[in-house]
Parts: sequence; C-alpha cells; structure tokens
Amino acid sequence: QVQLVESGGGLVQAGSSLRLSCAASGRSFSGYSMGWFRQAPGKEREFVAAIDSYLNSLYYADSVKDRFTISRDNAKNTVFLQMISLKPEDTAVYYCVARGGMVSRTLSAYEYWGQGTQVTVSS
Repeated sequence: QVQLVESGGGLVQAGSSLRLSCAASGRSFSGYSMGWFRQAPGKEREFVAAIDSYLNSLYYADSVKDRFTISRDNAKNTVFLQMISLKPEDTAVYYCVARGGMVSRTLSAYEYWGQGTQVTVSS
C-alpha cells in the first residue's frame, strides 16, 4: 500500500511559479512510477507529467512541456512538480499518482491517488 499526500497548491497570478510536493508512505517508493494528473472544473481528469522508477525518464503533456518539471527524491519518498509561467488554464485540482509498474499516461493505470491540491491561476 502507498499513501500519497500532496501539498504546495494555492492561488497565484498568471506568470507565477509554484512547486507541488507529494509525500509517499510505504515501502519501495523507488520502485514506483510516479505522476501528476489534474482536473479542471467541468473537465475530465488529464495527464500532466510522469517519471519512471529507475531510469528517471520524464513524460509530459504537450500543454505543460517546457513549463513544468517533474522530479523525485527517493531518499525522501517525495515527488515534485515545478510549475513556471502558469496560465489561467492551468487552474485545476492536481493529483499525485503512483503505480508499481512502468510509467503510463493513462489514468486507469495508476493504483494509488492522493487527495489532490488546488491550483488557481488568476489572469
């Protein structure tokens, strides 16, 4: 079992930066692929970014590529999402996810989900 707790969300102006953190509990964190999804009001949950367990290969949605950076600190059981140049369309609840297999862009592939953290970007 893995429990995920996100933090770092908030209300910011367009062009600002935020760093989301996700603290994971449980064993073998380094063996899990980690990622972030988001859900905007009235929209479906969508893939944002992911990082695999060993090679640290990185994957991004086209809408956030070059603005968001995912990273992980296996010693601290934490995954991060650094977000710069935020836009109003980035407003959403951001969810941290984990799975005990290869990284995926598919929502249903992830076994573990955090409770989400709200990011609101004002224009």
